[in-house]
Order: sequence, then structure tokens, then C-alpha cells
Amino acid sequence: MPVTIPSTVFTFLKDLKENNHRDWMQEHKKEYQNNEKELKSFYAEVEKGLNQKDQIEKLKIFRINRDIRFSNDKTPYNVHRSVSFSRAGDHRRGGYYLRIEPGNTLMAGGFFDPNPSDLLRIRKEFEMDATHIREILAAKEFDKAFGGFIQEYKVKTAPKGFSKEDPNIDLIRLKSFFVSHKFTDNEVTSPDFKDKLLHHYELLRPFFDYMSEVLTTDLNGVSTLS
Repeated sequence: MPVTIPSTVFTFLKDLKENNHRDWMQEHKKEYQNNEKELKSFYAEVEKGLNQKDQIEKLKIFRINRDIRFSNDKTPYNVHRSVSFSRAGDHRRGGYYLRIEPGNTLMAGGFFDPNPSDLLRIRKEFEMDATHIREILAAKEFDKAFGGFIQEYKVKTAPKGFSKEDPNIDLIRLKSFFVSHKFTDNEVTSPDFKDKLLHHYELLRPFFDYMSEVLTTDLNGVSTLS
């Protein structure tokens, strides 16, 4: 019998959104714990599925408690649940992500907020030749599932040291390189959701393989791994 995400997860998160305070959470702690148990079982099965064709180093479940120290929004809890799967080894770059939220569930994958040296290396690669990444983004199934890089995180014109007239400036301007796909609530609670999710994660592999090669070589294609 397939491991599924029960609809009670959505019910709980909807109620939490309307009652986002500690007293309510304490009253519904058992409900929260039961849902977390179900979600952890689902995450474990996803990790097992990923490991059939990839190697996962770490499964990270994000806390439901919000960090409100520097936020104007003082509600104490996130109204979604999320998890990430990190790939193993310096030669395997990129990561998988899942957020479960009523009406806004999505999977994502790629390179969110890369460190300065990785970001410069990616931009230099795209400045030199963006043919391969454009072929990956334009591939029929990839494009249908993701529709290109998320455009939310980018500089206004051109990063320092790059020309705003560069033919690949649309890629060079980006500060993160990741894609996402949304699922309906009905899809999430259906028995085949794990398979659908793994299918979308698998679509990321050509992208991950290419970016891993970029991030473990210099501009001459020489390995930087020791």
C-alpha cells in the first residue's frame, strides 16, 4: 500500500492559519504530532525513491516555528511544512525541495542563493556559452513541467563585471538558479503523489548533472576537485 499524505495535514494547516498562536498549538499538539509522523513516513519513502537513481546525503525537515526576531509578522508558526534532500558528495551539486501548503504545494530544485564563488562561476559559464543550459531549459518535458528559472531573485541590470548588453544577460542577472512545479491539494493527497513527485525530481537530473560539471571545473574544463 503506497505511503500517502493524509488530508488531515491540510485541515490542520488551514486551522493553524486561522489560529496562529501558541495556546491553540498547545491544544492541538497531538494532532500536529500525528501529522508529523505521517509526513516523516512520506519523506522517508521519497528519500528511498531518490536514492534509487541518485545519492542523498541529508534529509532536512524545516521547523514549524518561525524565526520572528527580525520580522514584522510575529505569528509564531509557519503555515506550511517543508523538507529538503541534499545530494551526496562534492561532485553532486543541487538539491531537492518540497513545500506542503493548502492551495500552494510545490516542489523545487536547483541552486538557491549560491555562495559568491559559485555564483560567479555560473555567471562566467553563461557569459562564455549558454547553449547547453538553454537546451536543458527548452527540453519539451522540462519546459512543460517547470517553465524556466524562477525570476524573483535577480539584479536590476547587470552584475558588476558583466555587460548589460551581453546576449545571455537574462541568465547572468539571476542570483539563484532553480525551478518549481505546483501541485493541487487533490494531487498531494492522492495515492500516486510520491511517484509524481519523484518523476518531477528526476526531470531535474540533466540540469543537476550539467551544473555539477560547471561547479566542479574551471572555465577551461579542468576539475577543481582535489
